[in-house]
Amino acid sequence: MEVMRDWHRVLIKPTDNLSKSIRVLHDGGLRVALVVDQDKKLLGTVTDGDIRRALISNISMDAVITLAMNAHPTTASVNMKKQEILALMEVDDLLHMPILDKHGVLCNLLTLQQLYKKPVRDNPVFIMAGGFGTRLHPLTKETPKPLLKVGDKPILDTIIEQFTNFGFSNFYISTHYMSEKIQNNFIDKDLGDINIKFIHEENPLGTAGSLGLLPEDISELPMIIMNGDLLTKVDFSRLLDFHEENKAEATMCVREYDFQVPYGVIRIEDNKVGEIKEKPIHSFFVNAGIYVLNHSLVQKVDGKSYLDMTGFLESELNTGGVSAFPIHEYWLDIGQIDEYDKANRDIHSIF
Repeated sequence: MEVMRDWHRVLIKPTDNLSKSIRVLHDGGLRVALVVDQDKKLLGTVTDGDIRRALISNISMDAVITLAMNAHPTTASVNMKKQEILALMEVDDLLHMPILDKHGVLCNLLTLQQLYKKPVRDNPVFIMAGGFGTRLHPLTKETPKPLLKVGDKPILDTIIEQFTNFGFSNFYISTHYMSEKIQNNFIDKDLGDINIKFIHEENPLGTAGSLGLLPEDISELPMIIMNGDLLTKVDFSRLLDFHEENKAEATMCVREYDFQVPYGVIRIEDNKVGEIKEKPIHSFFVNAGIYVLNHSLVQKVDGKSYLDMTGFLESELNTGGVSAFPIHEYWLDIGQIDEYDKANRDIHSIF
């Protein structure tokens, strides 16, 4: 599903009045305005009909929009499939659908036009599939990790399907361990308009090093790079929009991670206990293994030496050219057996 690039332009606060709401409704061009609180939680929607009904009821143009908005709009979850959203819109004859996460936070706004129109993205996608997958032994002794089946298809197939749903069609896959099996995976499949090229690493080059093996004539559009062992519902179109809006050289997807200390934590001052916190929880952002790099950065990788993406991007931090894109959608790194089992439990309900 293609993301509405300008949906942020139709956000209004609950304290905004009818007059401002009408301007947003008109200027936004989406035939709807979305009322959100300071945490981006959806409070209601406003359409031309809502405004007209408010005026008929003699509600002043200076009155707050909460008096006129639809406080109980139909919404969809970020985990719903395109067909489910379309069915929901058809039942209520809706032209647009707010998309919310599990906390009620607004993530997107989809329209009927978007849902029926397949997007096109010419940006190249680079999938890193050369790892040994040793933490998944014995499963990966005969099968490379990206080809392990989650549900009824390999992880790699699901990743490519997710990208094609957003209109991407140009793929590069880096291989090393059992590279022939990964290439053979696509031999008898109808790829349609999808173009897949393989980049073989004679020796492991790390999560960034193989970028240096890409052909010289590769598109100069920003490239999305992703680990080949991830399952996610990340909105890749929105990721590219974010990258371009922030004028970044690189964008790293990050995921919030909570860690609970299993003991009481003591703060000591001058040999005295100043504070006791029982099993505190610390929150961090961790690397989610998905990146966007400008062509100029990709060209810096020579393909001759081992290079991890974290080390590569760390060298760019001083330039201020690395942005962080927080992921709130479903995301799972299939690195160990328990995560692989979880993926198989999740696959039918999430994808």
